[in-house]
Amino acid sequence: MFPLRDDQPTYSTPFVTYFLIALNLLIFFFEWQLGLQNPRGLNQLIFQFGVVPRIDAGLLTGTPAFAPSAAILPMFTSMFLHGSWLHVLGNMWMLWIFGDNIEDYLGHFKYLVFYLLCGLAAALTHIAFNLNSKAPTVGASGAIAGVMGAYLILYPRARVLIWFPPIFLFQLPAWVMLGYWGVTQFINGAATSISPAAQQGGIAFWAHVGGFVTGIVLIKTFPERAQRRRYGAW
Repeated sequence: MFPLRDDQPTYSTPFVTYFLIALNLLIFFFEWQLGLQNPRGLNQLIFQFGVVPRIDAGLLTGTPAFAPSAAILPMFTSMFLHGSWLHVLGNMWMLWIFGDNIEDYLGHFKYLVFYLLCGLAAALTHIAFNLNSKAPTVGASGAIAGVMGAYLILYPRARVLIWFPPIFLFQLPAWVMLGYWGVTQFINGAATSISPAAQQGGIAFWAHVGGFVTGIVLIKTFPERAQRRRYGAW
C-alpha cells in the first residue's frame, strides 16, 4: 500500500520541505559515490554518524565517563543518512506528500524544529528498545513519522490516493491510511522485542513508533502560524 498524493491544499511554499528533500538526496549521493570508491570509508561513516544503541545507551543509563556529545550528534546526523536509493527515495516521497501541509500549518522555522524533535524522539525510542544492539541505524523515517502523526491529527479527513500493487488505485481518508500504518509499526516493533529474529530487513520499527507518537503529541503544543486558513480538519 503506497500513497501517491493527497488532496489537502497548502497556502505557502514549503521551502523547508524542499530543502530537507534536497539535502537528504545530496548526502545520499555522496554516500553512494563513497561506497563505490571506498566501501570501508562508507562503513566508517555509517558507524560514526548513525545511531548505534549499545554506544548511545550510555546517554540513557548514565554510564560513568560517558560523553553525551558522542551520542547526541549521531541522533541528528543519522536523520540525513540512508542505506540505499530505495530507502532515501521512499522516505523523501512520504515527506513530499505530507510535509508541505505540516510546514504550511506551523510555518517554516517551527516546522524545522518540529521535524528535528520528532527525529530525536525516534532515535531515543529506538535506543530504549535496543540497548544491546551494535547495529547502526540511519534514515529520516523517524522524523517523517512525526510529520505523519501530525497530519493524522490535523487532517484526518483529507483523502490520500493509494496504489496497491500491481494495478489497484483507490482513495482512503488520511486517518485510515496513517492509523493503519501506525498500528502496523507498533505490532512489528512489539514482535521484534519479543523475538529479535522477527526483525524485518533491519527496519527500526520502534523509531517509527516513537516519531509517530511524538508528532501526535507535539502538534498540539506547537501553535498554528498566523493568518492561515484551515481545511479538512476536525
